[in-house]
Amino acid sequence: MSYATERPTNKTAWAAFWVGLIGLILMPIPLGIGLILGGGLSLIAAVLTIIALLKGLARRGKGIGPVVFAGIFVLLTWAGISVGGGTLW
Repeated sequence: MSYATERPTNKTAWAAFWVGLIGLILMPIPLGIGLILGGGLSLIAAVLTIIALLKGLARRGKGIGPVVFAGIFVLLTWAGISVGGGTLW
């Protein structure tokens, strides 16, 4: 496969996807650990999601799928933290 036929991927979108997923998985850890780990990773994923979205729009939609899922992971993490995840559970 040559470079001309290779599909360009949005690596920032995949980074946002995996960081957001790890943040969502770590968020339920009790005693503030999940709040620090999951919340911190979700903030990083939110920034990466915005960057990947702008890159994807500039590339005519390349990598929008992982960006959407990363955004969902970030929102689920923030929703879990807002109801006490990482601190009370």
